[in-house]
This record gives sequence, structure tokens and C-alpha cells, in this order.
Amino acid sequence: MGLLIEGKWLDQWYDTASTGGKFERSTAQFRNWITRDGSAGPTGKDGFKAEPGRYHLYASYACPWVHRVLIYRKLKGLENAIDVSFVHWYMAEQGWTFNKDEEGIVGDHLFDLEFAHQLYTMADKNYTGRVTVPILWDKDKNTIVSNESSEIIRMLNSAFDEIGADEGDYYPEHLRDEIDKINHRVYHTVNNGVYKSGFSTTREAYEEAVYPLFETLNWLEDRLGNARFLHGNMPNESDWRLFPTLYRFDSIYHSHFKCSIKRIVDYPNLWGYTRDLYQWPGIKKTVNMKHARNHYYESHETINPTRIVPVLPEIDWEKPSNRNKIF
Repeated sequence: MGLLIEGKWLDQWYDTASTGGKFERSTAQFRNWITRDGSAGPTGKDGFKAEPGRYHLYASYACPWVHRVLIYRKLKGLENAIDVSFVHWYMAEQGWTFNKDEEGIVGDHLFDLEFAHQLYTMADKNYTGRVTVPILWDKDKNTIVSNESSEIIRMLNSAFDEIGADEGDYYPEHLRDEIDKINHRVYHTVNNGVYKSGFSTTREAYEEAVYPLFETLNWLEDRLGNARFLHGNMPNESDWRLFPTLYRFDSIYHSHFKCSIKRIVDYPNLWGYTRDLYQWPGIKKTVNMKHARNHYYESHETINPTRIVPVLPEIDWEKPSNRNKIF
């Protein structure tokens, strides 16, 4: 775990001493948008036109923020339009690496680099900040388009629609206000809430994060008692942003991040809903629990100094949810 300071790599954990023990996530700095005609998006520069084969995704099977992007790449049928390289699950002194794994999943297929931070200094030799994935790379300009997952999924949702993307709008106009409201609560208390719980270094900071996390899970449990998905009978952006956290919750966050008041399997509606999304066509191909579990338990030495990956009860992801029959 580290960061770049004026283009130089520094192995440094998060500074919670200056925040009263609280974990504060840094803001993504590459915020350009791929658009249908190459015009500028809501942020960043213009010149990033949607073109098959032009863009490359640097991803991690471990990371929930990347997971949402892999889901959209699958849902929109963009596997051939946007190729992908995976980092190794183990993050140590040099951050995300491309060290080869025994399964042949990991490796940089563009430049054969060793470390993800080298991509950041290729894009900006004086970059200062955290080195995160996903990284959406432009092969034509040799630069990073975006490293903000919430914006990348909106690009994939619509930018490639006229050049071969599969049908499907997961941010429909008539639901946008409601989607944005749910996204806001879920991001702060669940998606980022598990990290705020796990990376906190004082009791006060931990409790400030963990109780709102479970308040939102209880709220979601009630909401999902009335509909198959968060906005009705079809999954939308809020569902696909929530799913990566729920998928990792019982196997990782419950123990590793001390999010231990309840498990997802203890919530009848949430557990059925999570399986429903997992069993949605194509989604199983976006997950790799081995990468996810190994990353958290082996990489976070301050939380798990032994780096032992615990043995856990098996989870039956294939058990039918029957939510399609209930609603």
C-alpha cells in the first residue's frame, strides 16, 4: 500500500493519526469521459471518442470498485471492444503488481510493466496521489482516461451503444433521482462503510462507521421485501454498485473489517437478492473469490499481521433465490 509523490513511489499506509482514527478515501484524479462523439464529459478534457479496441482496462478481481466495471463490461457485451489486464491480488511495498500467478490470469498485456504505479507516471510523470484500480487506458493517447469507477460504469452504460454494445440502460432517466439518492447512502455507509470500519484505528471511529453500515443493511432488507431489486423487477445501477460489497461481505468484511454485527446470510431478503444478482446472466464470470480473499487477508498487514487466510463455511451461491417467482 503506498502512493506517488511528484512521480516517486513511497510505501506508506493511510494516515489515520491526523483524522482521529478515521479512514478518509482520496478522490480519483483522472476524470475524463469516453463519449459517443469525443466531446468533453461532465469533467475532464475532450478527445476520448468511443471506438472499439481503443481502450484498455486495468483491473483486479479483488477490488469491489473494479468489480462494478467488470460487471458493466460484461452486461454491455464490451469484452471485445475493451480488452483487460489483471493485477495480482497481493499488494505489498510496490502497491498493485503484475507478478504472474499460477492460473495465468495476471499480467500487463500492453506494456509488460511490473507495477501499476508505472502507468500513472506514464500518464503524468509528476503525479501525486494514491495508485488505484480500475484504470481505463487510452491506447491512442497513451494516457489514463479515468480511474473513477462510478464514472467509468456510466461511460460503459451508454457511450458504446451505437457501435455494437448490447442493449440495456442501467441508469434510465426516469429513475435517476432515486438511483442517485440510493447510491449516495449506500456509498457512504456500505461500499465505503466497510472500509471506514476496517481501516479505523480508534474505537470511536470504528463505531461511527459500523453502526450506520448496519442501519443501511437493515433499511435495504426492508426495501427488498417489497421488490425483487432496488428499483423494481430489473437491476439498475444501484444494484450493480451494491452487489460487489455484498458478494465480499460474509467471506471478508465480516471478519477482516470487523463488520460483525450480522452476516448477509442472516438477512433473508438481502441474501436472496445477492444470490439473484450473482446468478444474473454473465455475472459469475466477473468474480474470483480466491483473488478477493487472498488480497485482503494477505495484503493488509496492519489488520492481519499473520497474513493467514481463514477457513470459512462454504457459501452456496447456486441456491435458487426464487425472487423472480415472489415478485
